[in-house]
Amino acid sequence: MDTSPLHSDLAPVAWLLGTWSGVGRGEYPTIDTFTYEETITFAHVGKPFLSYAQRTRHAVDGRALHSESGFWRFPRPGRVEVVLAHPTGIVEVLEGTIEPGLISLRSTTVAETNTAKSVAATERLFMFPTEAAPTSLSYRVAMAAVGLPLTHHLSASLERQTSG
Repeated sequence: MDTSPLHSDLAPVAWLLGTWSGVGRGEYPTIDTFTYEETITFAHVGKPFLSYAQRTRHAVDGRALHSESGFWRFPRPGRVEVVLAHPTGIVEVLEGTIEPGLISLRSTTVAETNTAKSVAATERLFMFPTEAAPTSLSYRVAMAAVGLPLTHHLSASLERQTSG
């Protein structure tokens, strides 16, 4: 963990800092439904952004499933911008809002390498009971991919493991 002082622009979202783990469920019309274990870490280096790292493993056999990493920026109160890179050759740029109990993100750009599956759009909702001292965080992800419209894909419930 970085020992740099938290940048003052991050004070309203400092509660995100730390590691969150739990179990999720994935589904999409083109794949079999599956359960997974997940860990998300939000960290900082004293600059006005949070780093984000996510890793999942299959809940039954433990094999690695997915990971993504990137940065969360907060350009003004109530607004968030996210840049995420996936090892599958996809990069998402999302923008959205922070309201009591909810972070709502919608892609403004999804870019792919020539060999990546086609993803046209994503939406992510992060729900939490309170900003004051949240110990749980849940989310839902929808995506428009491989020619299908925006469709539910992932959901998970995470518990705080460490704080930042």
